[in-house]
Amino acid sequence: MAKPTSEKDDTGELTFEQALAAIESIVRELEEGQLGLDDSLARYERGVKLLRRCHEQLQQAERRIELLAGIDAEGNPVTTPLDDAALSLEEKARQRGKRRSATSPPELGQDELGPPDTA
Repeated sequence: MAKPTSEKDDTGELTFEQALAAIESIVRELEEGQLGLDDSLARYERGVKLLRRCHEQLQQAERRIELLAGIDAEGNPVTTPLDDAALSLEEKARQRGKRRSATSPPELGQDELGPPDTA
C-alpha cells in the first residue's frame, strides 16, 4: 500500500542532504522491482516531489552566492551578486577562466619551458 499522505508531504521540512538520501533510497527500491504497482507509483511521486525540493534549494543557494570583485581602499572585500543565469555555458566558462587567470601566475610559453621531454 502507499504511504500515508502525512509522510509524503514532509518534503519541505527536509534538508538538501536528507532529501537526496531519500531519493537514492527510492531509486534503490524501484530498481529492486519488489514493490507493487501502487507502491511503485507512490514512491515515484514522492521522488519527484523530493527532486523538486532539491532543485529549489539549489536555486536558493545559487542566489546567495556572491563573487569577490576586489578589495576596496580599506582592505574590505567587494562582492557582487552571482547573476549568471542569463549567460550561456561558453560565457560562464570564459568568466571562470578570467577569474582563474586573474589569480594565477602567468603561464610560460613552450619556448620558455624548453624542449618537451621525450623520455
